[in-house]
Amino acid sequence: MTLKEQLAQGLNRLGIELPENGFQRLLDYVSLLAKWNRVYNLTAIREPARVVTHHLLDSLAVLPHINADTIADIGSGAGLPGIPLAVARPTSRVLLIESNHKKGAFLRQAVTELRLANVEVVTERVENWRPPCDVDVVISRAFTDLAGFAEIAGHLCGPEGSLLAMKGIYPDEEIEQLPPEIKLDRVERIEVPGVRAARHLVIMRPRTSSQ
Repeated sequence: MTLKEQLAQGLNRLGIELPENGFQRLLDYVSLLAKWNRVYNLTAIREPARVVTHHLLDSLAVLPHINADTIADIGSGAGLPGIPLAVARPTSRVLLIESNHKKGAFLRQAVTELRLANVEVVTERVENWRPPCDVDVVISRAFTDLAGFAEIAGHLCGPEGSLLAMKGIYPDEEIEQLPPEIKLDRVERIEVPGVRAARHLVIMRPRTSSQ
């Protein structure tokens, strides 16, 4: 199976229709990752077929649970899940927050080469950064534990914003350790085509004074 066939099949199983040029942008992103991985250690997964399943489809599988004008991807690394989400949702503003300058350089190059007009790269530590506007969804993938994520990035959420953490197995212990100011909304089980391992999306919200 070619990469095009694999990606098309995975998108079909997820029920995702990409905007014009979106499909090619994702394939170009796979090529760009492979090119930069020869010099920088952006991701441990290097086989193109596994990049499609474990990076692209894994990122896009959370799309049905995101309805946001502004998305902040915390600890974006190689641009995951932010770049696939930005490709799929060109009307959403996507902020890629990554403190590592080498990875930040890759992200800026990817934004330029993929012509992602809706993406901004921020090379700062998230706890020190203040967004220029309200953020609807703050998302992380393999960033830190839930309590740490909430502590470091909770201030980015707008009044109705939410914190989304992409996890593997159901994180019982991490949920128990959430601070009182963070409310667990729900945990969604995520099915990713081509990935046998467990996937869960933890959705949290900072508590308001009325809650």
